[in-house]
Amino acid sequence: MSEPKHLQPLVQLEQHNIALLFANYLLTLDIEAYVVTEPVDKDVVQSKQGHTVYCQQDKMEQAKIEFEHFIKSPFDAKYQQAAWQHGETVTLNQQDSTLLSSFKDNFLAHAGIITLLVFAFCWLVFIGSNLGGARPLFTLLQFYPSLSLGTLTTEPWRILSPIFLHFSLLHIVFNTMWWWQLGGSIEKTLGKGILINLLLISAIVSNFGQFFVSGANFGGLSGVVYALVGFVWWYGYLAPEKGLFLSKPIIVFLLFWLILGFADLLPVNVANTAHLLGLISGCLLAVFHVKSDKKTVRKH
Repeated sequence: MSEPKHLQPLVQLEQHNIALLFANYLLTLDIEAYVVTEPVDKDVVQSKQGHTVYCQQDKMEQAKIEFEHFIKSPFDAKYQQAAWQHGETVTLNQQDSTLLSSFKDNFLAHAGIITLLVFAFCWLVFIGSNLGGARPLFTLLQFYPSLSLGTLTTEPWRILSPIFLHFSLLHIVFNTMWWWQLGGSIEKTLGKGILINLLLISAIVSNFGQFFVSGANFGGLSGVVYALVGFVWWYGYLAPEKGLFLSKPIIVFLLFWLILGFADLLPVNVANTAHLLGLISGCLLAVFHVKSDKKTVRKH
């Protein structure tokens, strides 16, 4: 493939996925970028293939500075976030297996231990349910069938455990991938403590809210996922220097999905109250943490 005529070569990299990651990040900075696969040495017919990042000439200096930061930590959360929002499909061939070989490293690099533990436990419960354990697992993990002070003290795990229940492949894939993407970004950027607080508070709020509206027959991580959406949305708006952000099209899509649920226009049963309360709790927690951080800075 020939290079775009209005762009100029910036840097050539051996790994296709690394080149794409950087090009996608440049796009989020409003720097037009493109990746072209071409010989490292154009004078040699059988030369090794490299992957050149081209960018617009008038922003070349800015792109060079960004590349210096990028190459020191290419799997940083902000670059992964850019890939999530602007990623493109890559066709692998025999000479380009780096994307497959590095998938595991990329997956683990983006997520901290809390993100990975919740991700893994959701999938373990789902697999166990599909191997014949659906009824006993639901009985064990569902919210309190009848809420009382006695059950709260004797079975405290039920306050949280419904978030680990998922009832279809689409349900768990949607929830866990958003959890990995947003939870991983929060954990890597702000630390385990904030992600744990988000998980606990949003799970409790959304679970209780959904119980009072529809009873105990619900489950899923989506209330927490909407809390992460609200948190990243508002934290990115109030403290953009931290590198947490969601693009406007993604925010609009998720809010539109929430509206469709309340309008009962979706083909599946949706825990709408859990979604809404999760979103609100995430937004409020973002405001709280940003204000707390600013107070701490002023004291120092």
